[in-house]
Amino acid sequence: MRRIGPWIGVLVLILVVAFAAYLVTTTVRQATQPVAALSAGLGTQIAEILHPTPTILPDPVTIVREVRSLARLETIQYTVEKVITAETGQGPFGFLFGDRLLLVAHGVVIAGVDLGRVEPADVWFDEAGRVYLSLPAPEIFVATLDNNQSYVYDRDTGLLTSGDVNLEAAARRAAEEEIRQAALRDGILDQARLNAESVLYRLLRSLGFGDVIFAPAGAGPALPPTSTPTALPTPAPAG
Repeated sequence: MRRIGPWIGVLVLILVVAFAAYLVTTTVRQATQPVAALSAGLGTQIAEILHPTPTILPDPVTIVREVRSLARLETIQYTVEKVITAETGQGPFGFLFGDRLLLVAHGVVIAGVDLGRVEPADVWFDEAGRVYLSLPAPEIFVATLDNNQSYVYDRDTGLLTSGDVNLEAAARRAAEEEIRQAALRDGILDQARLNAESVLYRLLRSLGFGDVIFAPAGAGPALPPTSTPTALPTPAPAG
């Protein structure tokens, strides 16, 4: 029993110290919790000041400038990504007054044929019941950026300047033109013409015309027409 007594005392001392440490830790945590909450709230307020959420207030007055009737047949859409670098003041003192940004631009280009430009002389028939159609030249209807996916990846301004406020707008205008030119180089107009011929071919055949032949623009009934569109073979007559 004399040997067990000292160990019991040590064990009791350890338990007392552990309980006291627990009380101290709990007290400190409870005391510092309001301070931590206050610091988090202050950090949120500072973040809102440095990066405020924009408030959009549209004017209640809307002015409609023009209303036009359209007969555009959109036949193809390109989605293009382009990286644009815009810079200004990149001279010997560029590190002081320069401004440079990198824009990742996502754009959409839509092309087709404006059927509103088709004249009565552009459509004629022959004795066999075939219809001849002379379509206007294909054109690009839309070449614009997708603002939801286009963004400034990086921007580097000089030590003594806050940046050119018009640089991003200039980069976006250049991106729209580059996206348009990229689609043109890829042959979007040729594909738009073939797609338009295919759509109209199927439509006119479904209306009962024996055959549909596409003639060059401005050919008229006096000139020999071209063959049917290469994008779609001539279907067999309905039995």
